[in-house]
Amino acid sequence: MSDDLHVALATTLQRLRTDRGLTGAALADRSGVSRAMISRIENGDVQPTASLLGRLSAALGITLSELIASAERGERRLARREEQPVWTDPDTGYTRRAVSPTSDGRLELVEVHLPPGARVSFPAEAYTFTHHQIWVMEGTLEFREGETVHVLDGGDCLRLGPAAPCEFHNPGEKECRYLVAVTRRAP
Repeated sequence: MSDDLHVALATTLQRLRTDRGLTGAALADRSGVSRAMISRIENGDVQPTASLLGRLSAALGITLSELIASAERGERRLARREEQPVWTDPDTGYTRRAVSPTSDGRLELVEVHLPPGARVSFPAEAYTFTHHQIWVMEGTLEFREGETVHVLDGGDCLRLGPAAPCEFHNPGEKECRYLVAVTRRAP
């Protein structure tokens, strides 16, 4: 992650928390992330992992894509590849590109590159207000949805069921590349 995006993400998290009238302690209670870690993230002292950002964005009522895009860019209709925000998880090397021009529409497209052996987990809360479909473009993805494990190869597409804790795992020796299409659930 670039230093600019790192700082923008810290500022955006703090702004979203305060806009919602949440204290650090309240966000900690909602997300299960410690108050100290939230403070360190908001101060730009640490680069948060995908799992941490997933828990925080869910507690704030937004998707991870919305959080990253909010930190990176404003409203627009065209997103050229070189302008699309890319974020890399410092723990796993998981890389996500926000393909969609803006994150406040009904549909978000996210391209993900998952290194061999990498695992990224998200809590059920990250899926409670959205629908997801995962389309594997290259490699193999082992996707755990609650107690169910789906093994997806290039060309396979999965529509997620009811909200459950999920884990993305690349069991192969080559990078796995997949696209996630996200839409908001009707209120």
